[in-house]
Amino acid sequence: MVEQIKRNTPWHLWVVGIVSLAWNAFGANDYVQTQAGNLDYFRQMSASIGTTPEIALAYFAGFPAWAVFFWALGVWGAVAGSVLLLLRKRWAIHAFAIALVGLAGTTFYQVITEAPDWASGGFARIMAIVIWSVTTFLLVYAISMRRKGVLV
Repeated sequence: MVEQIKRNTPWHLWVVGIVSLAWNAFGANDYVQTQAGNLDYFRQMSASIGTTPEIALAYFAGFPAWAVFFWALGVWGAVAGSVLLLLRKRWAIHAFAIALVGLAGTTFYQVITEAPDWASGGFARIMAIVIWSVTTFLLVYAISMRRKGVLV
C-alpha cells in the first residue's frame, strides 16, 4: 500500500501541498488573531500596513457578520483544501471551491465599502491579486490531480 501511494503520488503534490498549507496557515493565523482582537498582533503588523494597531483592529472589527462569514469560508476552506490535498482526498476540490466562494464574498464586501487607503491601496491590491491567483491555482491543481487519479 505504501509503495502504491509513492508510485501514484507525484513529487509536486507534496511540494504544492506543504507550501499551500504553510501559506494558508498564515491566513488562518491572521483570521484568528483578528477575530480574537489581539492588539499585540496588530502592533507587529501595523508597520507593514501603514496605520496604527488600534485603527486596523477597529476596521476589521467593523466588518458585518456576513463578511466575516465569507472570510471564514475563504480561510478555513483553503486550510482544509491543503490538508485534503496532502491526504490525497478528492474533497480538496470542494474545499478549494468553498475557499474561492469565501474569497469572492470578502472581495465583494471590500468593493462595496469605502476602505481606508492602507486596506485598499497598493500593497493590499497586490496581495488580493496574489491570494486570488494562489487560490485559483490550488483549485485547478486539485482538479488536475483528481483527473489523473491522484486524489481519491
